[in-house]
Amino acid sequence: MKVTVVGGGSTYTPELVDGLARLRDLLPVEELVLADPAAERLEVVAAMSRRMLARADHPAEVVATTDVDAGVTDADAVLLQLRVGGQEARMQDEAWPLECGCIGQETTGAGGLAKALRTVPVVLDIADSVRKRAAADAWIVDFTNPVGIVTRSLLQAGHRAVGLCNVAIGFERYFAGLLGVQPEQVRLGHVGLNHLTWERSVTVDGREVLDELIDEHGAEIAAHVDQPEWLVRQLGTVPSYYLHYFYNHDAAVAAARGTQSRGARVAEIEQTLLEMYADPGVDTKPELLGERGGAYYSEAAINLLASLTADRGDVQVVNLRNDGTLPFLPDDAVIEVPATITTAGVTAVTVDPVEPIYAGLIGHTFAYEQLALDAAVHGGRDRVFQALLAHPLVGQVDQAGQLTDRLLAANREHLDWAK
Repeated sequence: MKVTVVGGGSTYTPELVDGLARLRDLLPVEELVLADPAAERLEVVAAMSRRMLARADHPAEVVATTDVDAGVTDADAVLLQLRVGGQEARMQDEAWPLECGCIGQETTGAGGLAKALRTVPVVLDIADSVRKRAAADAWIVDFTNPVGIVTRSLLQAGHRAVGLCNVAIGFERYFAGLLGVQPEQVRLGHVGLNHLTWERSVTVDGREVLDELIDEHGAEIAAHVDQPEWLVRQLGTVPSYYLHYFYNHDAAVAAARGTQSRGARVAEIEQTLLEMYADPGVDTKPELLGERGGAYYSEAAINLLASLTADRGDVQVVNLRNDGTLPFLPDDAVIEVPATITTAGVTAVTVDPVEPIYAGLIGHTFAYEQLALDAAVHGGRDRVFQALLAHPLVGQVDQAGQLTDRLLAANREHLDWAK
C-alpha cells in the first residue's frame, strides 16, 4: 500500500510514522511518500522518519519529494496536513483579529476564515492532481484545518474524501483514563461541526456513564475544556475546548491579549523539534512533540485509513456529509459525528435529535461556513465581509468591516483575486 502525506515536511509527521510503526498490523504500508515544497525541512523530517521505521524494523520505504504531482501518483490514500503560509500566517491570524476585539485563532473566528481562504484553493488543486494520478479508488483524508470547510470543498467538487479531527479520540482517551478502562471500550455521542461539538453520551461497553463521569469528575472535566464547572453540570454534556471561544469569548480575547500567542509558541516548538530531528542519533518520537498539538493523530489517522482500505465496518468519529443526519442542516453540510467506516465510504450512525441550545449555534455557524466556502472558492471582498458578518463571534457591521480590511491586508500575497 502506498500512502502519500501532502505537507509531509510538517513536524507532525513523526507522530504519524510512530503510529505506522506501532500499528503495522492495521495498515500494511509499503511506501510512505512525504510531499512538501519546503525541501530543507522535508529532508530532515524524511530522514527522521526513516530512522524511526528502521528502529521498529518496519519495511516501508520513505520517499521525499517536493513535487506533489509525482508524490500522489499511484497512491492508495492521500493524507492532507498542510499549512498555507506556515506559522507566520498563523501568528498573523492570531494577532490582527484581537485588534478588532475578536478572538484570534487558527480555525475559529476571523482567523479561521483567513486560513480557509488561503487553504481551500490549494487543497482543491491537490485534489485534482489526486483524481488524475492516484489509484482509481484512492481516498483523500483531510486533517488540514478548518477541517469542516476544507472537507466540504472536497466533497462538493466530487472527491472521495473524509475529514479527520483529533478532538473525539482525545476525549475517548481522556474519559478512559478517568474511568480506568481501555479506550476501545469507550464510545462517544459526539455531535456538531468540526471544532463545535458536544459529548452528549459516553458509554463503556454499551453502558451509559456520562452522568457518572460528570458527577465524579465534574471539576476536572470543566478545567479540561476551559469551562465553569457549574455549566458542565447544568448542561449535562461535555463541550469541546473550542466552545470556550463561543461561551467565553470576551474572556478569551482578554486572556489572549496578555499572553504569548499559540502560534508563536508552536513556532518555537517546531524549531526545537527540527533540531532534534536533524540529530542522526534520534530515532524515536520526542516527548516535546506532545506539546505541538495533534495528540493521538497517528491512531486516528491509521485507524481511519485501515477501515477505508480493509472494510472493517467499525465506528469512528469523522467529518462527512450530513445527508439528513441533522435534519435542521442541508444534506451537503459537513458534520462531525460517529460513522461506520467501510471501503465503500462513511455512513453516519443515527443521531438523537439535537437540543435547541446546541442546534441553534450549529445552524448559525454552518451559515457562516457556507459563506466562508463561497468566499474561498470565488473570492471577493463582499463575500469575505458577508462571511464575517454571519459569524457568531462577529455579527456587527463595523467590526466585520474592520476585520475584512485587516484580513485582506494580511493575506493578499496568498489570495490571487486580492493581489
